[in-house]
Amino acid sequence: MEALPVRFPSRQHNHSSCVNKLLGDAEEECRRQKLRFTEHRRKVLEIIASSHKPLGAYDILEQMNFSGRRQAPVVAYRALDFLINLGLVHRLNSLNAFVACMAVGEDHTAQFLICRQCKNVGELNSNRVSERIEKDAVEAGFQVDQQLVEIIGICYECAESG
Repeated sequence: MEALPVRFPSRQHNHSSCVNKLLGDAEEECRRQKLRFTEHRRKVLEIIASSHKPLGAYDILEQMNFSGRRQAPVVAYRALDFLINLGLVHRLNSLNAFVACMAVGEDHTAQFLICRQCKNVGELNSNRVSERIEKDAVEAGFQVDQQLVEIIGICYECAESG
């Protein structure tokens, strides 16, 4: 039986460790691929990694205050596209929002656990789920291009607090 590495954050954990790890991963990946990790890209990733709640592009823009100037939406969207392509950020279609990838550098198809109460998002990386979806799709005569599974429920902390 496959072990399921669930990455559902506790509300009390230290976000700075997530931010530092993800920024380090981003710098390394950009260096490896000879890509530029610009100030805007860094800031967008830092904002997303600082919260385990999904953030919309305009939420991100509000926090991208450089020199007291509000940034144009295209700045956030370009940075988000870059970060998604690099595997550092995931887009949650049902929420039209973005979360940091908790499994950078791992070959995975993530499933997302979205708490309807506290809005935190956990990342579940189950090959068993991915393989089953792929198998059933093939049997139905369907070719999967991308899997995005979003599961809405209640996290353990919200369930315990009633």
